[in-house]
Amino acid sequence: MVLSPVAIAAMFAGAVLLIGLLTTGVVVERAGVRDSLRRLEGYQIQDVRDQEMLAPISERVLSPLADGVGGFARRFTPEGYRDQVARKLVLGGNASRVSVDQILVYKLVGLMSGLVWLPLILLGLHLTGLLALLFVVVLWGVSFMAPDVSLSRAIERRTHEIAVQLPDILDLLVISVEAGLGFEQALERTTSAVPGTLSDEFRRMLRETRFGSSRADALRAMGERCGVSELRTFILAMLQADTFGVSITRILRSQADEMRIHRRLRAQQQAQKLPVKMLFPMVFCIFPSVFVVILGPAMIQLAQRF
Repeated sequence: MVLSPVAIAAMFAGAVLLIGLLTTGVVVERAGVRDSLRRLEGYQIQDVRDQEMLAPISERVLSPLADGVGGFARRFTPEGYRDQVARKLVLGGNASRVSVDQILVYKLVGLMSGLVWLPLILLGLHLTGLLALLFVVVLWGVSFMAPDVSLSRAIERRTHEIAVQLPDILDLLVISVEAGLGFEQALERTTSAVPGTLSDEFRRMLRETRFGSSRADALRAMGERCGVSELRTFILAMLQADTFGVSITRILRSQADEMRIHRRLRAQQQAQKLPVKMLFPMVFCIFPSVFVVILGPAMIQLAQRF
């Protein structure tokens, strides 16, 4: 009985999956034992090897490999690109705690992915000529630009969320300050009542002031981390109020009114962009289907007559 290549590949994949499951079970069991030993009172690490074995397998195996690849990627990174990536990570919030070296590793893997896409397109899909070259170039470009696109999308989502949330927080700040609370107390109460990215940034600003930083420096640092023009306007107004002794309540009320106007203008601007964004789907997806439905019977009748 001769097995087909598909059956052989399926058996090989099943064997690899079974080995992986068994290995994962053993690793998880050993990790549980190590965690239990770590919780025991008075447990002492005997030597350096025992201390290293307490770390997860990802840190013991994958971290040295990632460090080596990251060092190789840093050698060929253009000057100033690391600073740009670090700035984008700050503006994007870095929710997944991705480092600059990890982004460089992702870029390097995407750059070398052409070695995978080329045989996959030629041997797997059996494409040749210009079409195969087009597929390889598109897949290679997507793999190489995926980290940058992901960072840009994260920055857009975060800045949009901050700009939308800012008027609501300012309204609550106005109410709290007018009720007799100080600016820090009102800000703490407002951020606890309104969860979100901007509230997290305000809480970080309050922590920095409690650790010894001045309010002006903490506000400027928050503006640099967020990169939202409306928030920078509010911070500049607060700094001027502290400098010239203007009433904070009046500044907050005027800023809240102005931020609501900015939010409405932002929504109108996004609504005006919709026709342009809908043009390409309509031309390439909707119009061909409509033409087939409308002109299809007429073309069939003309073909039968002639």
